[in-house]
Amino acid sequence: MEGAGKILLMAGLAIAALGLLLMFGPKIPWLGRLPGDILIRRGNTTFYFPVVTCIILSVVITVLARLFGGK
Repeated sequence: MEGAGKILLMAGLAIAALGLLLMFGPKIPWLGRLPGDILIRRGNTTFYFPVVTCIILSVVITVLARLFGGK
């Protein structure tokens, strides 16, 4: 049961972190608008892919997972 408790705790923390990101994400002006993010506008069509933002978030999540992974 100890393993299930750890999984539930980590899932709860992840959901709380996602909630905080959704609440405060729009207030962070650089998040999603970094140099290197792809933005194409043609006529009334817009394509946006935040490449650099995804890479930075991936690195941050990886570092946090390794720090708090426990193994």
